Amino acid sequence: MKHIVKDKNTPKFDRWMVENVNCQPTYGGVQGETKKDLKNSLMKEQGYICCYCERRLTNDDSHIEHFTPQSNPGVDGLDYTNMLCSCQDKLKQGEPRHCGNLKDNWFDGELLVSPLDPECERRFIYTADGKIHPAIISDDAAITTIQRLGLNIPKLNALREKAIEPFLDEMDEQELSRFVVGFLIRNSDGMFGEFWTTIDYIFGE
Repeated sequence: MKHIVKDKNTPKFDRWMVENVNCQPTYGGVQGETKKDLKNSLMKEQGYICCYCERRLTNDDSHIEHFTPQSNPGVDGLDYTNMLCSCQDKLKQGEPRHCGNLKDNWFDGELLVSPLDPECERRFIYTADGKIHPAIISDDAAITTIQRLGLNIPKLNALREKAIEPFLDEMDEQELSRFVVGFLIRNSDGMFGEFWTTIDYIFGE
């Protein structure tokens, strides 16, 4: 789970909010280009990786995720600081659910690690077989987060293991260091590499 810094660069959404301020707008009213721009802003600030598992985000396989569900009393569905972008929109038959899709309306502020928490990356460790574990065995929130978001399902473990493979090729220390540094910065399209924290944990300095 990579720490996400909110940048609030959402001009179309901001304009929509101002235009509808007297109409008691709701999240359900965000449609069309406004919603598309909102999701694009979320994807951009996340480096186009899922807020939970860090798979690559695409427009046709992602959705806007309210970290604290809108079903919770007192939650403002239009609060941008509570919005993230998660993978999995429309599931294919037999595809395992994970991330926001599996989380659904479940929420426990004491047992769900937030990608908005600057310390979130330190709560988990990764192994060369692609698995994710709590950094501290007694960290109930990390344990529950892994379970509730399905972060250790075989599908994600296999994808993380595949992401690790290129870094295991024969390279001297300097070559590996340059490879890792290049991976950990955004590319020219503003994208982070998939499974960023896995590579940073195993190969980063």
